[in-house]
Amino acid sequence: MKVCIIGASGKLGSYMVQHALDRGYEVVGVCRKRSVSKLDKFKDRITIIPGATNDRQVIQQAVAGCDGVLSVLVPWGIQKYSSGTAQAVLDYAQPGARLVFSCGWHITRDGKDVYSRSFKAFLKASTVIGKLLGAAEIEDQEEACRRIFNSQTKWTVVRGSDLEEGESQGLPVWSRHIGDPILKSNMTRRVDFALFMVAALTDDSLIHEAPAIVGCNTPSALAHR
Repeated sequence: MKVCIIGASGKLGSYMVQHALDRGYEVVGVCRKRSVSKLDKFKDRITIIPGATNDRQVIQQAVAGCDGVLSVLVPWGIQKYSSGTAQAVLDYAQPGARLVFSCGWHITRDGKDVYSRSFKAFLKASTVIGKLLGAAEIEDQEEACRRIFNSQTKWTVVRGSDLEEGESQGLPVWSRHIGDPILKSNMTRRVDFALFMVAALTDDSLIHEAPAIVGCNTPSALAHR
């Protein structure tokens, strides 16, 4: 399998590169030019295409011939970064390719997610502050996911909980809706978030799903298995 990883130089992206290589996949990584050195440990094993992840020409080149595309949707800046990345992937990925996108719990597909007051207050404050400072555009990440949900591609949108570092605990568990007791612990190892992303490439049961994940060894996951 040939896989493109968009945002390969970040923490999540680097873990995805490693998981993909462990499976014997051919990997194409996209990252900003100034971040290429972060992939030095993989440079002899992957193809690196430097450039902005919302640059349509960069994405067109990167996804050519790929069976799967893993995209980290980041809301940074106020340049429509997330929606630009998502739209380029939707437009240029080859027909039938598996497309797996990462985002946070704040994304909702059907409006049936149940959020705590504190979560909603934090999200509102982050949205306002991010926009005022020109540092983040959470609404654009929401727009990116709307485009994905409305597409006819073989997409999966993986919604991550809070993240922590540490050794892998195994494949996270998931639910269709925030508010499910199994998700209460709200914590996943970053390496396992990446594991779920890569595993989704070959899990057809996740096509057209937006799984919200949590670590498999967290108290809520163990209590509700």
